[in-house]
Amino acid sequence: MNTSGTSQTTDNKFRNGVLWFVVVALAAAGVVGNIYFQEQSVLFRAVALVIVAAVALGLWLQTAMGTRFRTLYHGSRVELRKVVWPTRQETLQSSLVVLLVVAVISLVLWLFDSLFAWIISLLVGA
Repeated sequence: MNTSGTSQTTDNKFRNGVLWFVVVALAAAGVVGNIYFQEQSVLFRAVALVIVAAVALGLWLQTAMGTRFRTLYHGSRVELRKVVWPTRQETLQSSLVVLLVVAVISLVLWLFDSLFAWIISLLVGA
């Protein structure tokens, strides 16, 4: 019976929990620090928040969820490279067709609205 796998899983869960605790603590420290040091320059506080956020993000990427996110991100990049994007001319033509259809439908709706308003005014007698 191999118990090293169970120990490995427990170690990973513990490491993941510690990383999450540190990430949450860094986020809380950023918020509290920003409030506590409100007399300081906005530039210094913003730089400090960016540094704290970068460290928290780096630690988050080491968690199990961060690892799954990285895998998803890299897979998305691979799929994005497979997309065949339309040319500039195709995009322009499609946009013009959409604009033309919107204009025609708008005109038809305006005509129906005017017709119905005229019919209603005849029926009401206004």
